[in-house]
Amino acid sequence: MADDGAPLATRHPKRCLEAILRATVYYVERNVSEPALLVLAALAPGSKHGYAIIRDVEAHAGQRLGPGTLYGAISRLEGQGYIEPLDLEERGRRPYRITAAGRLAFEERLAELTRYRSALLQLAAR
Repeated sequence: MADDGAPLATRHPKRCLEAILRATVYYVERNVSEPALLVLAALAPGSKHGYAIIRDVEAHAGQRLGPGTLYGAISRLEGQGYIEPLDLEERGRRPYRITAAGRLAFEERLAELTRYRSALLQLAAR
């Protein structure tokens, strides 16, 4: 088929939506897991210790992270350089804070999820 100069999205909108969905699913599955995304969201406004993260996630997302899930996500995020531990607080609690790389990863993930949601809504409207 000859290229008429129109963007691919104009010539083949369904193929573009399908490509966006495939790319988004690939990204979502291989980058930041849902518990990790919830931890990043909880840390976005400021540093918190584990129990405060669990409370915030439960209050705002309606999902309870168990300690194993939480500290597994914290360990992965710390290993990726997305969060960092701070000095111990009173009662031995260790707060964590999001790093610049973590904030960027969080914002990129939100943008990907927004595109994914938009593509799903467009497909569902057909």
